[in-house]
Amino acid sequence: MEMGSQMTLPVKETFFISHGSPMLSIDDSLPARHFLRCFKERVFTQKPNSILVISGHWETSEPTVNCITGINDTIYDFYGFPQQMYQLKYQAPGAPKLAKRVKELLKSSGFKQVHQDNNRGLDHGAWVPLMLMYPEADIPVCQLSVQTKKDGTYHFNIGKALAPLKEEGVLIVGSGSATHNLRALRDTAGVASWAMDFDNWLKESLVNGRYEDVNNYMTKAPCAKLAHPWPDHLYPLHVAMGAAGENANAKAELIHHSWSNHTLSYASFKFK
Repeated sequence: MEMGSQMTLPVKETFFISHGSPMLSIDDSLPARHFLRCFKERVFTQKPNSILVISGHWETSEPTVNCITGINDTIYDFYGFPQQMYQLKYQAPGAPKLAKRVKELLKSSGFKQVHQDNNRGLDHGAWVPLMLMYPEADIPVCQLSVQTKKDGTYHFNIGKALAPLKEEGVLIVGSGSATHNLRALRDTAGVASWAMDFDNWLKESLVNGRYEDVNNYMTKAPCAKLAHPWPDHLYPLHVAMGAAGENANAKAELIHHSWSNHTLSYASFKFK
């Protein structure tokens, strides 16, 4: 879409990546870091024309895309971390054509108010995983916000509206966290039982195609409010799930699983 005369190959999958802690950007002890560094060799070998990231770190009242001509800024939206992390840059080009296409698809699917931000760069929910997945930073990137006052079904429907992008060579990545309770992080071994219960439920629901249950996770899942006191880091999963398209036999595939900080799951999924 943003690559001139390059032939467009359809993308068949969408992905949800648990990006966990910002330490993912430098901490080689995290298994998820090594998983993402091998992503384009082992998980998704096709080079997309452009990338749309739905990050849990951009919340707006209505859907908003960043529309950047030139290079995306790197946003350091984390505090109190090692200084070297604030020196990292991910200078991927913006994807203004993709941004306009996202607006067009959402509006034609009934999302009446869709906005664009011509200044905002990439937050760490976007650039940290992408820096590991595509370190060359040569693929145009556009980011889409989440609406935390809406529900899972709303975000699933956003994904459904965006499904045609795959035929245009766009890789759709939801970036959040399978569990995300920052007040419950501990530097201790083992995994909290409530985090394990929610994580297992999410995995079983997704791999068995129970997407409607995942849309209604607050009433269906064990320990939902503990695992996600706020929904911002799970809604990117709903978008990726919806963008997989209409398929009565749709099931997700678990592509990575690890833990850190006692309660933080890095479970990541492929949808097709």
